[in-house]
Amino acid sequence: MNRRDYIKKQSLASIGLLFTSELCATQLEDFSLDQLMGIATFKGVSTSEVQLLQKAFDAYTAMQKAALKEGIAIEAVSSYRNFDRQKAIFERKYTRFTQNDGLSPRAAFEKIIEYSTIPGTSRHHWGTEIDIIDGSKPRVGDVLVEEKFHGNGPYVKLKKWMDLNANDYGFYLVYTNDHNRKGFNYEPWHYSFKGLSKPMLDTYLGHDLKSVLRQANFKGATLLSEDLIERYIEEHVKDINPELRS
Repeated sequence: MNRRDYIKKQSLASIGLLFTSELCATQLEDFSLDQLMGIATFKGVSTSEVQLLQKAFDAYTAMQKAALKEGIAIEAVSSYRNFDRQKAIFERKYTRFTQNDGLSPRAAFEKIIEYSTIPGTSRHHWGTEIDIIDGSKPRVGDVLVEEKFHGNGPYVKLKKWMDLNANDYGFYLVYTNDHNRKGFNYEPWHYSFKGLSKPMLDTYLGHDLKSVLRQANFKGATLLSEDLIERYIEEHVKDINPELRS
């Protein structure tokens, strides 16, 4: 091992130890239900590009700097998202699918939850999530589509770099390309900062989510039957990358 590789390995080991220590400390923190549902006022770092909780932001900027040395400009096109924003996204799709595309309300609901969450259940409410692209590449059309991260897509180099390095900075892919996984479709762009999101998920699952969802107020909410709520929690909230549950 040459000196450069040794220094890099030692630096990454130190970063990993730091994030592990932060995870242990964070597990002692309390997260309110309002915070986890994106209702509380966001208390994190906000820049023109990204909104993240402080620890996630520090890890993100360190990862950005490292990737930039390899010619990759990690850019977050989505990060923190409050309840009202998620509600607007959900309702816009619901209206389009039912009124413009002619889908039944149930079919529209099922189509929405292929990629978009029910308001109040989004991981983006936490300030720990990022949807990323390579900002050095031209933007053409929709950027968060699977084919742009594979094959001859513009973000292949970014995806390969993240596969090798993201975990060293505490970030993990959430919705993996595992055919046995249910719930949301594969999202090669969505990463989560485990040091915060893991204890936040634990806290979130400790609440009576059935009662929370029964009180939801958004277009399509009347479709939330007992069976649909149970399936949504099991498949969409819980069925994620095992690394983010362990």
